[in-house]
Amino acid sequence: MRVRLRGINTVRAKLADGTDKVYHYHRATGTKLIGEPGTPEFIRSFQDAVRNTALARSEGTVEWLIRQYRESRAWTELAAKTRESAAYDLKACEERWGTTLLTIVENPRSRPAFLKWHDTLAEKHPKAADAKLGRLARVFAWGVDRGHIRHNPVANFERAYRSDRAEMIWMPEHVAAFEAVASPEIRLAMMLALHTGQRQVDLLTLPWSAWDGTAVTVRSQSKSRRLVYVPATRALKAALDAAPRRATTILVAPRGAAWRKRRFHELWSEAFAEAKIAEDLHFHDLRGTAVTMLAEAGCTVPEIATITGHSQAHAQKILDRYLARTRTLAESAIAKLDEHRRNRINGPDRFDRAGGA
Repeated sequence: MRVRLRGINTVRAKLADGTDKVYHYHRATGTKLIGEPGTPEFIRSFQDAVRNTALARSEGTVEWLIRQYRESRAWTELAAKTRESAAYDLKACEERWGTTLLTIVENPRSRPAFLKWHDTLAEKHPKAADAKLGRLARVFAWGVDRGHIRHNPVANFERAYRSDRAEMIWMPEHVAAFEAVASPEIRLAMMLALHTGQRQVDLLTLPWSAWDGTAVTVRSQSKSRRLVYVPATRALKAALDAAPRRATTILVAPRGAAWRKRRFHELWSEAFAEAKIAEDLHFHDLRGTAVTMLAEAGCTVPEIATITGHSQAHAQKILDRYLARTRTLAESAIAKLDEHRRNRINGPDRFDRAGGA
C-alpha cells in the first residue's frame, strides 16, 4: 500500500541534454527530498524534513531545552534506572511548560508560576511534585551552565514531601552490599560519613589539611559554622593513610578532580542501584548510622551530638528507633528458631545437642 504524503512540491526541469527531470521538495522547509516517491528512502527523507520543521519551531522553548539536555553527556551518563524515572518527570514538565519561551523562563518573575504548579501537584502527590520540579530545575541549571538561559528561577524551592528518616539506618549488610560494587572514590566517601557522622557538603569539601593523622577537624557549612574535632577510628585511619592525595580535598572524583555535587549524586545513585538494596536509603542516612555506631561503642547521647551535630533529642530519637528495629529483628529471629524446633522431624537439632535440652 502506497503511503500518501502531504506538503510536497513537485518541480519538473529540462536538463541540458533535453531530458526531463523531476524534483520533489518539502513544501514548508524547501528541503529537497531524496529517492523516488513511495520508496522507503523517500519516506525517510520526508520524515526528516518534518522533524527538522518541528525542531525549528520549538527552538527557544522549554521543550527545546529539555531535548538539548537529553542529548548531552549530563543525561547519557545517568544510570539507566535514573534516566527512566527522569524521563517520566520531564514528560510531565514538557506537557505543562513545553511551549514556554526561554526568555520568559529566565525572567525572575516567572518563579511564582513554577511554584504554583508545584504546589498544585503537591496537594495530592507531594513526593512526585518535588521530583518533577526538581528535575526541571536540573534542566534549567544545565541550561544556565551552557548559556541557553541566564537565570534558573527554581534553583532552590521548598520541598513538599517530608519524611521522618530517624529509623532509616544503613545496616551492616547494606554497607557490605554497597561497598562490593562501589568505586574506591565512593567507598572512601562512605567510610568518612560512617566514621565521622558529618554532612555530605562538609565531607566533599574536606581538605587534606583537616587530617592530622589521628583526627579529622571539620568546619561545618551549616548555620552554626561550628568546628568539629573527630578522632579517627582505626578503620578510618587506615583508609585515609592509604588514600592517594590527588587533590587538595580528601574526596575526589574518579579523574582526580574535586567532586561536583551533581556528579557525586549520580555516581552514588548508580552504585546504590547496582547494590540492589531494597530499602530507600540515602547518603545522609549514614549520619544516623554513625549515631548508632557511636552508641554501640559506649558514647553518651551528649557525646554523640557533639560529634555528629544532631540535637540531643534527635540523636536519642534515632537510637530509640534503631533499638526498636533491632529488637524486632531479634524477636523475629527467635520466633523462627522456635518454629523450626517445633517442626523438626529427624530428632533433636544441634541446639538441643549443644545445650542438653
